[in-house]
Amino acid sequence: MGGRLGPPAQGSCQDSRNPRCHRQEHASDHPPVGLRGVLAVLLEAAGALGVPAVPGDYRASVVDRALLTWLLDSDPSLRWQVERDLAGEPEDVWRATRARVAAEGCGAHLLSKQDPDGQWAGGAYFPADAREDEPGQPWTATTWSLNALREWGVEAAALRPDTAGLLERNARWEYEDLPYWGGEVDACINGYTLANGAWLGADVSAIAAWFVEHRLADGGWNCMWVEGSRRSSFHSTLNSLAGILDHEIRTGGSPALRAARRHGEEYLLQRSLMHRLSTGDVHVPWATHFAYPYRWFYSVLRAGDYFRTAALHDGQRPDDRLAEAVEFVRAAQDADGTWHQQLRHEGRTWFDVDGRPGEASRWLTFHALRVLTWWDAPRPF
Repeated sequence: MGGRLGPPAQGSCQDSRNPRCHRQEHASDHPPVGLRGVLAVLLEAAGALGVPAVPGDYRASVVDRALLTWLLDSDPSLRWQVERDLAGEPEDVWRATRARVAAEGCGAHLLSKQDPDGQWAGGAYFPADAREDEPGQPWTATTWSLNALREWGVEAAALRPDTAGLLERNARWEYEDLPYWGGEVDACINGYTLANGAWLGADVSAIAAWFVEHRLADGGWNCMWVEGSRRSSFHSTLNSLAGILDHEIRTGGSPALRAARRHGEEYLLQRSLMHRLSTGDVHVPWATHFAYPYRWFYSVLRAGDYFRTAALHDGQRPDDRLAEAVEFVRAAQDADGTWHQQLRHEGRTWFDVDGRPGEASRWLTFHALRVLTWWDAPRPF
């Protein structure tokens, strides 16, 4: 972990001596992780948020020690989540690690890139120097930087003082020069901004109302509604749901927004997270290919992790309609117990945060194990 931030620790994924680094090198002495039917770690929180504890609070780890050690040998932005959600460490341990995110590694590096006006790379969604002919989409602008810091567990106070106010005064969307905290016409962008505003203490009430008003008849959202689309999109719906849930956990949300979230979740559940409702065909390749950072792209792994967070927040058992997607995630596990990067979402970045395509991914492995341990745990209700 850590990409270009410094020399890799011995045994880390960047260390050529580590057999987990490349798919073709499965010389591990340890068997695959056995998850089905075994007690799992279920903690009181999900992602970078505080979520109420699950009844029973099962703590028995099902991850083999070598794999857990490998996951813990990572940047603080990942390590604290592994400690909390897989290793079952006491709260004071994982909170101490989380406090390091702003001071070292990926979090500190990204914080150092914030401009005096509160932005990153001089732009809201695209950097000021974005070119139409550059490969992929640049991932360096304000919204993508805020997303990463929030998801890594950085406290709002670690950013420049009054970042919310700075962005209110200085940041405008590339679309029609709209004010930053008022949102845009794009559902994905509005989902990110709803969550980032709740994190930073900005007034995003207009965006919350927008989601209620712009939910489509089939239950979800589509960024192309402005071009006339009336069918929801897996990508847009998941990005919207993630933002709405984050906002709800931080602020309490509203009955109308919770109802909209339920409809959006039902849209994905009716399709088992991966099928076209009309034909039953699986959405390939994007639904079934895994890459971290996720960016705006949908995958059944990312969706499964969302539904874990939502179920823990709502105090609900896993929905049986997730079964096919969960088993797909399970089947993607490599022989050494890891999940590998299957592709990379092309575009300019500040630095790398995970392995290259074909390499074992700490972040994907963590998210997959977090979903599977939640799913496989005994269900007391």
